[in-house]
Amino acid sequence: MNFKKAAVIDMGTNTFHLLLVEVHENNFRTIYKEKVAVKLGQGGISKKVITTDALKRAYHTLEHFNNLIKGEGIQETFAFATSAVRNADNGSDFVNKIKKLFNIEVTVIDGDQEAQLIYEGIKFSGSLSEKTSLMMDIGGGSVEFIIGNNVQSFWKQSFEIGGQRMLDLFHYHDPILPEEMDKLEGYLADKLHDLVHAIHRFEPSDLVGASGTFDTLSDIYFAGLKQKKHKSQQTFDLPATEFYKIAEQLVTLNKQERLNIPGMIPMRVDMIVVASLLITYILKFVPAQHLYCSTYALKEGAISQLIKRECPVNS
Repeated sequence: MNFKKAAVIDMGTNTFHLLLVEVHENNFRTIYKEKVAVKLGQGGISKKVITTDALKRAYHTLEHFNNLIKGEGIQETFAFATSAVRNADNGSDFVNKIKKLFNIEVTVIDGDQEAQLIYEGIKFSGSLSEKTSLMMDIGGGSVEFIIGNNVQSFWKQSFEIGGQRMLDLFHYHDPILPEEMDKLEGYLADKLHDLVHAIHRFEPSDLVGASGTFDTLSDIYFAGLKQKKHKSQQTFDLPATEFYKIAEQLVTLNKQERLNIPGMIPMRVDMIVVASLLITYILKFVPAQHLYCSTYALKEGAISQLIKRECPVNS
């Protein structure tokens, strides 16, 4: 069977992802995947700079990724940088140095492109139906919202309100204080006018979350049930009532107590508090009884586009 080996590097504000795949006629097989909490935006995202320490972590991780790519004999590599890089004054220097050190071309995508790739990934996961859904991906720097179904997206927008930004602005105490939660809600009300207007216009009935925070929330839910998530499954159902219970727990515990929650992923333990408050805010406007958690996001969206390019007859 003919196949092509490809790599996708998703250089997020908090996490760098590597996905190595064999691309087949209308699908792909994962060879290897890894995520590293690089925390590219830590200490500098509010100042529009990538700090020296963050750069060191990034180069170290990319060297590791590059060695894996070379060792696997990958034929094509797609590298994307998002909010932290596109908004940093030294973002271009960072991208140029990656090319010089590793011969990897990094595409710095804008918010609209990021939202489109996330939509493609969620669609590829099978998480969508003919019903209109609100999709969201909570990154460290930005949050992407898409409204659409399994055929097309009707509306999409990226907002620079990601987890690291919310953390820097509102989460000074641990556990987070009620007044900090109130300030965060006021901030979201101010920033998300366009989203609320779009929700009123298109009336999505479901909420689909991509990767990251949603993976962790579903991990916590299934761990609470003493059940294991099947690795072959791309979509997991988290009842809204159970999400509210988890969210209430998260805002009342300190970091060490959150780490002790079964299913908690250490790299998410800081941002999951503000991210859960964001989801709680969104659910005021969407009458979702369930949160559908897609394990596919931006990187799988890039693979989906590659498959369409390689096999246009099947797209």
